Amino acid sequence: MEAILMKIYEYYTGDDRNMLLRAYDFAENAHKNQKRASGEPYFIHPCAVAEILVELGLDAETIAGALLHDVIEDTPATEEDIRREFGDEVLSLVSGVTNLDRFVFKSHEEEEAENFRKIFLAMAKDIRVIIIKLADRLHNMRSLNFLSAERQQRMARETLDIYAPIAGRLGISQIKCELEDLCLKYLDPAAFEFLVENIHQKLDERTRFVDFVVAQINAILTESNISGEVFGRPKHFYSIYKKMKEKDKTLDQIYDLTAVRVIVDTVDECYEVLGKIHKEWKPVPGRIKDYIATPKPNMYQSLHTTVVTNFGQPFEIQIRTEEMHRTAEYGIAAHWKYKEHRDEETSLDMRIAWIREMMELQGGIRDSKEFLNSVKEELYSTELLVFTPHSKVISLPVGATPVDFAYAIHSEVGNKCTGAKVNGKIVPLNSQLELGDVVEIITSPSSKGPSRDWLKFVKSPSARAKIKAFYKKAMKEENIRLGKSLLEEAAKKKGYTLSELLTPESFAKVSEKLSFDTQEEMFSAIGYGAISVNQVFFKLVDFFKRESPAVVTLQPFKEKNAKGAVTIKGMAGLLVSFAGCCSPVPGDDIIGYVTRGRGIVVHRKDCPNLKNAEPDRLQPAEWTEHEVEAQFKAAIVVYAEEQGAALSAISQSVSEMKLNITSINGRYEKQGDAVVEVTVSLRSRQQIEGLIGKISAQPRILAVRRLSN
Repeated sequence: MEAILMKIYEYYTGDDRNMLLRAYDFAENAHKNQKRASGEPYFIHPCAVAEILVELGLDAETIAGALLHDVIEDTPATEEDIRREFGDEVLSLVSGVTNLDRFVFKSHEEEEAENFRKIFLAMAKDIRVIIIKLADRLHNMRSLNFLSAERQQRMARETLDIYAPIAGRLGISQIKCELEDLCLKYLDPAAFEFLVENIHQKLDERTRFVDFVVAQINAILTESNISGEVFGRPKHFYSIYKKMKEKDKTLDQIYDLTAVRVIVDTVDECYEVLGKIHKEWKPVPGRIKDYIATPKPNMYQSLHTTVVTNFGQPFEIQIRTEEMHRTAEYGIAAHWKYKEHRDEETSLDMRIAWIREMMELQGGIRDSKEFLNSVKEELYSTELLVFTPHSKVISLPVGATPVDFAYAIHSEVGNKCTGAKVNGKIVPLNSQLELGDVVEIITSPSSKGPSRDWLKFVKSPSARAKIKAFYKKAMKEENIRLGKSLLEEAAKKKGYTLSELLTPESFAKVSEKLSFDTQEEMFSAIGYGAISVNQVFFKLVDFFKRESPAVVTLQPFKEKNAKGAVTIKGMAGLLVSFAGCCSPVPGDDIIGYVTRGRGIVVHRKDCPNLKNAEPDRLQPAEWTEHEVEAQFKAAIVVYAEEQGAALSAISQSVSEMKLNITSINGRYEKQGDAVVEVTVSLRSRQQIEGLIGKISAQPRILAVRRLSN
């Protein structure tokens, strides 16, 4: 914790330093009684995150956001407290990081998919949010040994799938490489230990070899009167591991465990040094890469070559300018770290142009899993570089077609595309492009737009999203009609009608997952292919089955009503049923919900499913006071030290009260507590309360409560 204070005094002055010291005190006070899984004070974590970002050279507002990034979620501090003390900019960063952590989903796959969408939304708003999150993840990975093996594996996999690729795409190689090595340590510990041990065994031999290469290159620079710096850089473990896996090689067959870097003053000197190195040593064919003329998407620039020494050992050399080196090491963070070196070519807008492309992509994709797959294609795809007729380089995924090329130029070029020439020859639009092809797109102002068939062969996520966006906008009415027809047909095949499946309640549930504002918008999305029919249909069926318990027909206004019957104000003669989600029993405070096609469904007033209900569809309801032999089902959940204790307490208490168990399920939670859910048949709220009291009084029972779905 003292380290971050020293860095604040070293790197920041004036108002920036004062704000950071206040943020330090605020966060320290907010977290003062909290501990990490290691038993250390929690405040160590935000300090470590801030320290990582100081080393990257981020501005004072970002460092303040790092110090405060957990206070809203984990302490009594509020957003208004942050705004009052540190202003809207710091609050925006803290809220952005907090919102990234507020996900609760049914499955890890769904969680990962929605994480990707939320991350890109946050990045588009302020790129510093994800930089804070990367530093947060890096420190958590450094201290992962204090968590369970299951959580270690899950967190490492998520980091390798999401955070390391994003760090790489932002060009922050320091964070990317360390994250990948830490992931390898937990995902394949045996391989990690093998690499650590065996690479260190030959460290002296490799060091002598690198020193020899460095001396030789320094001699070339001196002879050419070029000033520069030459040094060796060991490759990180994960890159070696990945090469061994992909190329099926042993460690002894991986020769370039260390790369040699040459830093010179100008681009011309880069090419001059490359030529003289090739004169000294033979280059390996196919291993010369010019990332200066054609930078990587993260704006990385360098010349790479692999050469063979006179005694037969290959090694890699990277040649770049000082500015290129800064970009290679710090990526987007160089925008803040080296303010005095900013120019038009390395502006922040250019660095994050790909994020805007991803946001355009997500606008055409409603389903989070499809968005996840599309973004992974973008992050992980191998580059294919092709050219316009005017020699502009266009980067596309391998396997891309002229249609992908057209949409990479501009949406309207893609929409008006009618043909293509590759290297001067007319080719089919589904032809796969090759490295170095010169592509010319033929357009027509009378074109009616892209063909739906293009979706079958385009490779780039952005082209796919733009084609879907065209159909979404240009054919809205037709899409609505088609989408509704497809959904009706799916319902009919399974023995349902769309009207009984698609109610305001079921649509609200679908909308929670797929973010539709209206049913027409949902129909349209199905019609133009943004989501599949089954994605909606199965959600509607699940809701229908859950919310359609066995119907109890009651006649509320008979002279002799029964306890167990319900009166609904002003609603005589309607079909009445009890909601399966909250299982009301006589004595519960209840309310009626007017459905379409299923009469009135009676819920408990505290049922969470009524939170967003339309007020004008809620009707006062009450139990009648006359006795009958009516049976109701109610569910309770029992938490115990172990399952045997829970089962014993439940069976004994149910037997004493002469009740019947209709279903029972048990499981263990991660912390080891036994959880048993039991449904019993009974006649009143007094009975369920009595049962809860009896079970709670049994030994080794931790808690008992009434269950609502």
